[in-house]
Amino acid sequence: MITYNDIYEAAKKERYSEQLQPIPKNFIEEVATYLKEKKEIASKEDDIFSDVVIKTKKQLENAITLFKEIILRRRKKILNLVLIASETGISKQDFENMFRFEKSLFEELMKSINTSDKKINETLSGKKQETQKNELIVFKKDVEEFVDLDGEKMGPFDKGQIVNMSKEVAKILIDDGKCEIIEQ
Repeated sequence: MITYNDIYEAAKKERYSEQLQPIPKNFIEEVATYLKEKKEIASKEDDIFSDVVIKTKKQLENAITLFKEIILRRRKKILNLVLIASETGISKQDFENMFRFEKSLFEELMKSINTSDKKINETLSGKKQETQKNELIVFKKDVEEFVDLDGEKMGPFDKGQIVNMSKEVAKILIDDGKCEIIEQ
């Protein structure tokens, strides 16, 4: 069973250390149980001025604040680890001290950075960016329902209606004078 002191000590360790601190894997579940019990005690209406209820409410507020601080500090440390890992290629530092959801966050952030790096490298090396497949158009007149190039039904469309559609279909409609491209 976790106590207020355990939450306080975990926050203190996280606050004064550069690395992710080892926290028991069931810490979050225990904090949830602790908060639930404190909420039940604090919600007793019959002893609203009781010292125990007042103390419990204050402890509950502080425990919530401390828990949020722990999570925030750990996220900042994980972001820092992601930045270091993206530069050095070493990505398993402090992995053993992460919760499962933190490991998932770390991996997703690494994927995003790798994708971003690839796009930057493609641009720097002169590779063409993927061309935009759709066009934002506005209809100049009413258009009845029609079949697009893939055999899908489209429309009907009213004059003034704005639609995002494939460039090929938009070009046909523009050439017929039925719509025009909206400048972006």
